[in-house]
Amino acid sequence: MSNDLPLPSAEDRGGPAQPILIVNGLRKHFPLGGGLFGGNKGAVHAVDGVNITVPKRTTLGIVGESGCGKSTTARLLTRLIEPDEGEVIFDGEAVGVPGGMPLKELRRNLQLVFQDSFASLNPRMTIERAIAFGPQVHGLPASEAIERSRHLLDRVGLEPGRFGGRYPHELSGGQRQRVNIARALAFNPRLIILDESVSALDKSVQAQVLNLLMDLKDELKLTYMFISHDLNVVQYISDHVMVMYLGQVVEVGPVEEVYAHPRHPYTKALLSAVPSLDPARRTERTPLTGDPPNPINPPPGCRFRDRCPKAHAVCAEIAPPSVAVGADHRVACLMADPASGHPDAS
Repeated sequence: MSNDLPLPSAEDRGGPAQPILIVNGLRKHFPLGGGLFGGNKGAVHAVDGVNITVPKRTTLGIVGESGCGKSTTARLLTRLIEPDEGEVIFDGEAVGVPGGMPLKELRRNLQLVFQDSFASLNPRMTIERAIAFGPQVHGLPASEAIERSRHLLDRVGLEPGRFGGRYPHELSGGQRQRVNIARALAFNPRLIILDESVSALDKSVQAQVLNLLMDLKDELKLTYMFISHDLNVVQYISDHVMVMYLGQVVEVGPVEEVYAHPRHPYTKALLSAVPSLDPARRTERTPLTGDPPNPINPPPGCRFRDRCPKAHAVCAEIAPPSVAVGADHRVACLMADPASGHPDAS
């Protein structure tokens, strides 16, 4: 593959020790319609006080059941949806505040790759033009944008002369996802959020795309946030993992530490449900039963308590804070806080 990609080098403002992304108190509630008489029906608590820290040149995996807020968090970070509250700091610079980083600069540095590779592309635009379109909007001359598009197609393993003039419906799912990755790279971003970007692919193609992402990460000094339901894939590609439940972060830490020693009951249930080829590790009973509580004005205290085998009365009274249980390992569970009053706290 060609290595003379005509991309400007990304600016590193704070050095390697400064996180690429810091998020404090991110919140988004979607109000419900008032019904026949216009009364307040409450709001869906999609994201409720999420804190995130992503070191440079690492991959943060984000896992959780459907509806836990993973994709909404991604859209809030890219400002496809405006948050109700929260502070976003990109490489030491606050986003969307007077004197801070403009949203246009954020969107150039932070790109999002969606799950649906076909819906993400304009069906009337050739692949070559689709990749070149964004840089042109940002002021790059058309000839340079096309040149960049061809280099990127080559870099993601699609021969420009063969694929550049094709339309999305003429490509396979894996090829379209490579195009979406190339389109994200066209802005020379520093952080890419991958929202279920390989879940629709079969296993062989999935492995090829994952290996491509890891090669690009090393080569272009990228940082990833990788959202997925597949815990095996998250373990393979991630350095850290963040577990979400009903709009909140319940556990976060180094991926091997969390997988080997999960501290939150929800994390334990997710990991115990992962299929194993070892007959000695067969799942004998359902690790998690019941449904999450209604996200419309959820109950106080711990939101997992109605499904938790270790729940006690105090869990309905106190919302568990996030406490440190190891190096870079934090959990939001009263059992991890000796002062919580939970009988199993340690």
